[in-house]
Formats: sequence, C-alpha cells, structure tokens
Amino acid sequence: MKAISRRDFMKIGGLAVFGAAGATALTQTKADPQDHLVHINKTHSHGGYRSETIPGTMGEVDHEKNGFHPTKILTDFDYGKTSTSLDGKTIREFEILAINKNIEIVPGIEYPAWTYNGRIPGPTLRCTEGDRIRIKFTNGTDHPHTMHFHGFHPAEMDGVAPDGLVQPGETFYYEFDAEPFGLHLYHCHAFPLARHIAKGLYGAFIIDPKEGRPPADHEFVMVMSGFDIDFDDENDFYAVNAIPFHFQNNPIQIRVGETVRIYLVNILEFDLLNSFHLHANFFQYYPTGTSLTPAEFTDTIMQTQAQRGILEFKYKFPGMYMFHAHNTEFAELGWTGMFEVLP
Repeated sequence: MKAISRRDFMKIGGLAVFGAAGATALTQTKADPQDHLVHINKTHSHGGYRSETIPGTMGEVDHEKNGFHPTKILTDFDYGKTSTSLDGKTIREFEILAINKNIEIVPGIEYPAWTYNGRIPGPTLRCTEGDRIRIKFTNGTDHPHTMHFHGFHPAEMDGVAPDGLVQPGETFYYEFDAEPFGLHLYHCHAFPLARHIAKGLYGAFIIDPKEGRPPADHEFVMVMSGFDIDFDDENDFYAVNAIPFHFQNNPIQIRVGETVRIYLVNILEFDLLNSFHLHANFFQYYPTGTSLTPAEFTDTIMQTQAQRGILEFKYKFPGMYMFHAHNTEFAELGWTGMFEVLP
C-alpha cells in the first residue's frame, strides 16, 4: 500500500473531486487512481466565460466547524482594543491564543493544524505607523511556540528560540511601536521552523502610513500557503486563505471601475517560490508596501517565503476572470480563484 503523492495527482492529469471518501482516497493503492480522480466541468454565464475540465472539489468544507471562512478573512481586519496614552499615542491591544485544531482543507480530509486564534491564517492585525502595539500571547498547545513579527522592535520582542520560546500553558506580552509602514507578517519562530510555519502559525500584519493610502473600493487580504498532508516535506495542496479552490468555487464579486487593493503575503513552505497572476488585467505593484509609489505595472509577480506586496487594479469589462499561481502544479492543486466583475 502506498499513499498517492502530489506527483501522482499530476501524472494522472488532474485533482480529485473529494467527497465523503476523500480521506480514504489518499491511502488507496495506485491500481485504480482514476476511481478517485476526475475533472469538473464549469460554465459561467456572466460575461460569456466558459471553462471546461478545471480541477476542483465537489462541495464545500465545513467552514463553521473549521471556525473561519476564507471569504470573510479577505476583509476581516483586527484593529485591536484601542486606548490613548497620556502623551497622545494610540495603544492597540490584541489577544492571541495558539491552539491545536483539525482543519478540513478539502471535503473529507482534515489536517492537524497549529493555529493562532483557531484560524488559518491567523488574525490580520492592523494599525497605523507609530501606534503602540501590545499583544497578549498565550500558548494553549503542547509544543513551545512564539510570535515573530517582521518590522522594527527590541531584541526581547523578537520571538525567536531559544530565549523567546513560550512554553505550553504560558503567556508572554509582546510590546513595540509599529514601524515601518507597509505590509508585514508574523509567524512562529520555534524549531523545526518549517514545520511550525507549515502547520498554520502565520498571519498578516498591516501598518498603515500616517497619511493613509488613497481610498480603494475593496481591500482584500490574501495569504498564500500550502499543506503537506502526509508530512513528507512536499506540499499536496496550495491555497489562498487556507482552503484550496475556495475562490474558484466562491468567486469574489467586484464591479467595473472599482479600485481593488490586495494585501498579498507568501508564507508557502517546502517550495522556493510562489506567484500571483491576474487574467485580462494589469496591476500596480508595491513591494512590501513600504512606498506609496508603485515599482511595477504587471500582471504577474513572484514571491519567495515572507515576501509580500500590495496590488492595485480596476477592471474595464464585466465577466469572470481567473487569478492564480502562474505555476501549473500549484494552480491545479488548489491555488486558483475567480473575480466576478459585475457591470
């Protein structure tokens, strides 16, 4: 008996449509893999778009049981509990709990994840440059964990092993001033680092410039990652906001002429590079979001792990438009989605 690897998926030309038998599909012999692997036909009437034989999943994962919804994560910004210091500085207080939790990543397959506040990615923490940040971090798991923030802070707030480890059942308070402005991230920095990140301990951290950014009709957070479900240090699924194919099955609705701003973070483990490609359009790209001047006007960018950037664009025509990793394997194993552009 040998588990079907991601390479086996690709050799047969598609991804399984996982249902109730999905969990068993990964432990079948390779004799009849076609019994579990099919394509789905999809037709969208909007804008005359039609796609055929697109890999995907049948049905939805149990979002309620998972405790989070990828579509809601797009716009779920956590500004913390705010107060003002005597000298007029804004103080933002957050509470983060690390817990072990099974996450259904495709219908019928659960993954034993490590999470911040029970979700993947963790909460999108948002503030303004110069705010005082206070984070109460409690480790409710059976492994040591930390929170390591990208940005400026004292060494004792860096959240790295060995001195920065927060042991099971313990609480640690991170405190620092938010700088520089831009799109950042946080993740566990306990070793083995690859496993602690891959199992779900990461999230986006947005520091807005004091003067703000130009207004946008939509602001979306997209965190790119993958899942190694058989723990062989190779990803079996790829996703934005944790659930493979979610935004293919649940297109993001926008309107013609609306400004869309995407906060894009790559935290993919076990693969060197990830990418984002937008169909039938170009976007202004702000690497790391630390400048208000775009560095590139393009339709495709690449990011290695922990790289991130802000994308801004508008659509000229209504219709259904894909966005996905411009790596065929990643796209066919879950990292693909759709914008439904309404008139």
